[in-house]
Amino acid sequence: MGTLLRITGLTKAYGPQMILDNADLLVNDRQRIGVIGRNGAGKSTLFKIIVGEEEADDGSIAIHDGTIIGYLTQHSDFGENESVMEYLMRSSGKADWECGKIAGRFQVKNEMLDAIVTDLAGGYQMRVKLIAMLLQEPNLLLLDEPTNYLDLSTQILLEKFLENFNGSILLISHDREFIKRTCHETLEIEHGKMILFPRPIEEYLVYKEDQLSQIHKQNANTEQKKKHLQQFVDRFGAKASKASQAKSKLKQIDRLKTIDVAHPLSTTKINIPRVEDKKGIALHIEDLEVGYSDKSIAQGVNLEVERGQKIAVLGDNGQGKTTFLKTIAGELEKLSGSYRWSHGIKIAYYAQHIPATLNYNETVKDYLKSVAPQETTEEDIFKMAGNFLFRDEALKKRIPVLSGGEKARLCLAEILLQKNQVLLLDEPTNHLDFETVEALAKALRDSNVSILFVSHNRTFVEIVANGIIEVKNQKIRRYHHNYEEYVYHLQKDIEEDLGIASYANLDLDKEEKQKLRVKKKEATKRLKALEREMQSLNKEKKVLLEWFEANFNEFSEDKNKRLAEIETELSKKEEEWMELEMELEII
Repeated sequence: MGTLLRITGLTKAYGPQMILDNADLLVNDRQRIGVIGRNGAGKSTLFKIIVGEEEADDGSIAIHDGTIIGYLTQHSDFGENESVMEYLMRSSGKADWECGKIAGRFQVKNEMLDAIVTDLAGGYQMRVKLIAMLLQEPNLLLLDEPTNYLDLSTQILLEKFLENFNGSILLISHDREFIKRTCHETLEIEHGKMILFPRPIEEYLVYKEDQLSQIHKQNANTEQKKKHLQQFVDRFGAKASKASQAKSKLKQIDRLKTIDVAHPLSTTKINIPRVEDKKGIALHIEDLEVGYSDKSIAQGVNLEVERGQKIAVLGDNGQGKTTFLKTIAGELEKLSGSYRWSHGIKIAYYAQHIPATLNYNETVKDYLKSVAPQETTEEDIFKMAGNFLFRDEALKKRIPVLSGGEKARLCLAEILLQKNQVLLLDEPTNHLDFETVEALAKALRDSNVSILFVSHNRTFVEIVANGIIEVKNQKIRRYHHNYEEYVYHLQKDIEEDLGIASYANLDLDKEEKQKLRVKKKEATKRLKALEREMQSLNKEKKVLLEWFEANFNEFSEDKNKRLAEIETELSKKEEEWMELEMELEII
C-alpha cells in the first residue's frame, strides 16, 4: 500500500488558542477517512495547511510523489457569464468530451452544459465544482463539508461516485449518515491531537466511550489504593515501630499514578422551552400558489399541518422549498389562494440570509438577554449559549465581529430561547458539528412545538421528521411514506437514470439466465464464507483489544503487528464482501 501523505509533529496556534499540538497522521492509498471534531477543533485548518493555504507553526507535511490532491472548498472561481462547459474546460485544461463524460456522472448534461454557471441553483453549482475537481484526476480527495447546500439527489450521486473512487478520501461532514455511508475509518481532532481509528464512526464512538470508562475505572481503583495506604501512614507514621513500614507505604503511594484524561468535551444537550399544549390544526393551506411576480413555482397547494407535527420539506434544489417556507412565514407574498395560521400562534423563521442581517452592536450575552422572554433565567440563557459554543470569552464578543457561522448559531440560540409555537427552519444545521446537529435534532423531536423545516442532512431529518412534504415538478404535497422509503425510492430513480439496471428486468434467454443463477450461487457461497472468516477475525481482534485495555501500560510488538494484520485482512474481506453484495443486488 503506497503512502500518499505523511504529517509529523504538526503544530498550529491562533494566539493563545492551540489548534494542532504536535499532531501526526499517515494517509495511505485507498483509505476513506471521516474527519470529526467539534467546531474550532482544527479540521478545516488541517486541510488548509495540507494544500498550502495556511502555514503551520511547526512540523512537516510530506506529500509523496504521485499524490494528486483534489480539494473541495466553498469558494467559487466562476467567470462572469461563463457556461458550465467553458468553466470545466478552463479549470481542468481537458477537452469538451472528457468534461462531458465526468459531468454526466452527476447528471449535468445536454443543455445544462451550455447554461451560465452562476445562473444555476446552489446545489448544481456545487456539482460543477465537484466535476472540475475530479477532472484533475486526484488520488487524494480533501472534502470539507461537501454536503453543505447539496440536495439529497446530489448527495446520493456523490456517494455513488465515492463508492467507486480508487483513491483516498479525507472527509469533513456534520452529517453522520453521510460519513457512515462513505468512510471506513475515523479521524478525530480533539485537544490538538489527531486520533486515527481504523474502523467506521459508529465503532469508534463506542470504542472511545469504552476507553474512557476503563480509564475512569482504573483511576478510581488507584485512588482507592492510595487512600488505603495513606490511612496506614496517618495512623502509624508517628510510631517508631511502624516508621519503616510507613515510609515504604509512602513510596508505594508515590508510585501509584492515575492516567491523565484531557478535559472532557461536554456532551451537548439542548432544551427547548415547552409551549402550551394545544390540539388541532396549526396551518391550513387552500389552493395556494407560490412564486415571484414573473414566475410561478408551484400552484394548487392544499395542506394541513397539525399542532406538534415535525414536517420535513424535501426536494431538489431549485424546486421551491425555500420559496414555500418564505411564503408561509410571511416573508414573500403569495400569488394566489390562501394560507391561515391558528389564532394567536407565535412563529419563528430561520433562514440562511437572516444571520447576515444581525448587526446589533451588542455582546452575545447582552443580545441573548434582550431577546429572551422576561421570565427566562440567566442560567437558562447561559446554557443555551453554551449549546451553540458561546462560552466564557465568546459571550463577550460583539455581534459585528462574529463570523457568518457564529451569527447563524446565535440566531438559532435566540429562537430556541423564545417560546414559539411554530418553528420554520431553512437549513438550520449548516455551521454545526455533528454532535450539536444531533443534539438539536433530539431537542426538536422531543419538543411540543410545530416544525416545518428544510434540511438535506439525513441524520437530522431521520431524527426529527414525523411527516414529509415533497416539492417536485411545480407541486407541493404530502408524501405518505416515511423518510427511509423516500430516500430508497430517490436512490432507485437515480440508479435508473445512471443506467444501473437490474439483471432480473432484462430480456435474457434460458442459457443466459442459467449462467446468472450459477453466478449467483457462487457469489452467495463466497459471501457466506467471507462472513465466517470476518467473524473469526473479529473475535481474534476483540481478544487483542481486551488485552490492550487490561495492559495499557505495556507494549507488545507481536500483538500490535497482529492487530495491524487483522485490520488489513478485514479491510480486504469487507471490500470483497461489499462488491459481492452489490453484485447480488443486480443479479
